[in-house]
Amino acid sequence: MSKILIVSLEYPPQVGGIASYVQNFAAHLPLESVVIYAPKIKGDYDYDVKNPWKVYRRSPYWFLWPRWLRMLWQLNIIIKKEKIEKIYIQHALPVGYVAYLIKKIKKIPYIVFFHGTDLTLGLTKKVHKLSLVCRSAEQVIVSSNFLKTKLLSKLDDLKNVKVINPCPGDLFLQPINQEEVDKIKSQLALSGKKVIISVSRLADGKGFPHLIRVMPDILRKVPNLVWLIVGDGPKREAIVNLVQQYKLQNVVRFIGQINYEELPKFYHLADLFVLLTHKDETTEEGWGTVFLEAAACGLPVVAGKVGGVDETIEHSRTGILVDIYQGANVAASIADILLDEDFAGQMGLAGRERVLNEFTWEKQIAKIG
Repeated sequence: MSKILIVSLEYPPQVGGIASYVQNFAAHLPLESVVIYAPKIKGDYDYDVKNPWKVYRRSPYWFLWPRWLRMLWQLNIIIKKEKIEKIYIQHALPVGYVAYLIKKIKKIPYIVFFHGTDLTLGLTKKVHKLSLVCRSAEQVIVSSNFLKTKLLSKLDDLKNVKVINPCPGDLFLQPINQEEVDKIKSQLALSGKKVIISVSRLADGKGFPHLIRVMPDILRKVPNLVWLIVGDGPKREAIVNLVQQYKLQNVVRFIGQINYEELPKFYHLADLFVLLTHKDETTEEGWGTVFLEAAACGLPVVAGKVGGVDETIEHSRTGILVDIYQGANVAASIADILLDEDFAGQMGLAGRERVLNEFTWEKQIAKIG
């Protein structure tokens, strides 16, 4: 396999979808073939020494315009030192400019990866620059058929677009330490409770206000319900205020941001995963790895039908897709799953089976060719 340089502006210990994507992607490439370029971040040394591949931590920008010229200089040094033969770009803009110039100067091909919001912003504000980067790429990788359609709606003559679905990390498929799960369950006072869990950045488009508004209807059918919210973000204060407004303080547990490695334990605390994704003013979900993480842990899911989310869920088999604006149907769907353990168990097993059959990193990376 060619010696690959993965260039990403998001990488652990930073928490986020692209960061975990790059980590999982690298973990499923031959160790001798992968090198990563990522920004400096607090805790990076302690994180990097745990992984067997080489990581170059650099500050990518300087004060001169264009600011990314510093990255161009840095990557040229790494390419020469590591004998890089191909570059994988995780941020088409601005990193794509750098890859474009390196290809022109050094004849090194590159592949561009799109994850969702990055594509939306590029097509909205910088479509001509995005076109230049995509047309010069060896391949353009998108996370879903939804994103492929979106890209080709603006650049309809691109011939090098391929769908590679992001997958759950291997840790979501491994056996769980039940003692550790039980300890957390005791700490959160979940004994005798039905538990739903949401794992997400607390931001627009994730549906937290919608679930809060229908929660009283769910509680009338499932009075022993607890809702765990894992994550943080700009809408946290607004969500907390809404929880208080609806007098749900005894129902909602704000867990906050946790380490990626701890997530499987929290999935195994729950009976159902719920995230009422929806389109906001500027973006909509391009995929939904979090739904596959839950499925890998044997959880049924309820999701808002939007963007590429319906590619991660088989409606009525691995979960339920809902119109989040039909509150009564949303509440009924959630309550029905919680009250029918056989139905929930069947969906959880089907979801895990689908992950194992379709959404493993080995199978998806093999598509790149």
